[in-house]
This record gives sequence, structure tokens and C-alpha cells, in this order.
Amino acid sequence: MPLDRNGIAKRAAQELQDGFYVNLGIGMPTLVANYVPDGMEVWLQSENGLLGMGEFPTDDAVDADLINAGKQTVTAVPGASYFSSADSFAMIRGGHIDLAILGAMEISQEGDIANWMIPGKMIKGMGGAMDLVAGVNKVVVIMDHVTRKGDPKLIPTCTLPLTGLRCINMIITDLCVMEMNEEKRRFEIIELAPDVTIDEVLEKTTAEVLVSAACQH
Repeated sequence: MPLDRNGIAKRAAQELQDGFYVNLGIGMPTLVANYVPDGMEVWLQSENGLLGMGEFPTDDAVDADLINAGKQTVTAVPGASYFSSADSFAMIRGGHIDLAILGAMEISQEGDIANWMIPGKMIKGMGGAMDLVAGVNKVVVIMDHVTRKGDPKLIPTCTLPLTGLRCINMIITDLCVMEMNEEKRRFEIIELAPDVTIDEVLEKTTAEVLVSAACQH
């Protein structure tokens, strides 16, 4: 059974480590904040100038002035700090963020990502994605495996304007988890969602991918 959005976010939270500085992209990635393991200290950073985001607020705890980069209201944990967007990007570009969890429209088999625009559609802008994929130590993409029309999102070559080249380390979808095999420069399927088969994943993937021994049985 494919994972829902919360299931994908919960699996992505397993990539967090104690003491990590983490940036969460707009959309599904923001849900990861709700699944930080108990007892783990993770500092969530936002491009608009906040280090120390907490879970989404309950209705009675909303502060309209406290928002993330996607303009959603958030909470701040004890010890959180506020600073300019320039300082925030200096953290990202300087390699001080351990992990970024982003969404994507397309991923190529080489690890390229397109996640900021569809030509002809109105957009707010590219945000910080280009800086994140270039400056963060590990980049994880979480997304549905196919589009709403059923078209694969993991494809041989991206057709949309690129965000970054050969920069994605891991993909977590509703069907599986894939890790970039740096030697072969292809994603390797390392986990399957419950009751999902390798054949189902491969049917919905046009990119060339590898299959780990653990997923071949």
C-alpha cells in the first residue's frame, strides 16, 4: 500500500540525526517537522531567517508574524534565533546545513532536479532551492512517485527548467526509498512501501535504476 503524505514525511524524518541543522522545503517537506524523533535535538532552519522552528501551531497558538519560507505560520523552539535572509543564505552557501528535504516535479537518473517552475504557469519565484541543492551536505527529495496524470517523475532526463545538476542523494516516494549509487551514478531502490512490489515501482519509473539485493526477493 503506497504511503500517504504523512507516511512519506515520517520516513524522511528517519534521515534526521541528533544535532543536525536541517532545511525543509515548501509543501510536503514541512510535515517532517511533526515527526522529529523524541529526544532528538534537530535545528530546523528557514531561508527567511529563522533557526529553531518547531511543529505547526495549534489554532490557539498562531502568531501571524512567525512564518516559514512558504509563509505558513510556525512555532519556535526554546533557543530559536531570528536573523536576516542574507545571513540565512550565508549558512546555506557556506555548507553549514547538514540536510535539506525538498519536493520535486522531476528527478533525472543522474540526480538532476527540477522543482521550481513549469513554463507558462504563474510562480512566486525560485526561492532558495538552487542554493540548497548546491550548498547543503545531503539533499533528500520527498514526492509522489508519479504526477496526478500518472506520468513518472523519475525520468531519464529532466524536461523542466533545472534547479541543480547531479545533486540529489536520496529520494523517498509513496512507493519506495532510493539512494544514489555514486559509483554507478544511478538511484538504487533500497526499501519498498508496504505491499508495493518492485515491478510496480519499475512500471512507474522511466529512469534507469538499480535494485538492491534486499528488494529483489
